[in-house]
Amino acid sequence: MGFWKRLSYAFGCWFSILVHGKISEDAAKQLLGALPPQPPAAQKAEVQPEPADRALQMLALLQREGRLVDFLLEDIGSYPDAQIGAAVRSVHQSCREALERYVQLAPIINSEEDQPVTLQAGLDPASVKLIGNVTSEQPTRGVLRHRGWQAIAANLPALPEGAGRKVIAPAEVEV
Repeated sequence: MGFWKRLSYAFGCWFSILVHGKISEDAAKQLLGALPPQPPAAQKAEVQPEPADRALQMLALLQREGRLVDFLLEDIGSYPDAQIGAAVRSVHQSCREALERYVQLAPIINSEEDQPVTLQAGLDPASVKLIGNVTSEQPTRGVLRHRGWQAIAANLPALPEGAGRKVIAPAEVEV
């Protein structure tokens, strides 16, 4: 499109917008037809929730750091209690360190267990489980049996690509 034609459209569109608040359909068709085709607008990549992948990743981290899966899947019925106790201590310490490294936890109710608590109305039902003689009276009074836990932050490493996301612990082959 030549200079004079562009200048003509520029003034025509400017006056059309000034007077009518829009560009005429003829001018719009002519201008859009003269433009090179535009690539489709880049769509924001939707972040797909990956709860199963992240759960498996956390299980893999606990296996790698503390061999938790090995311990849980082992038949411990034939071992003496002293040997089980030693294994539990090791697994507990390693898994606790891994959990502290990757997830920051905080109690839902920051009170001592087996002490009286009062729950105000409007509390998230997913965060508190009422047990015993439950009524609809508000505020709810009871005895704290478990403080509950909530994740404040998670700092998990990047997930591996492909099928590796489902590997909890790779098989080990000595050659």
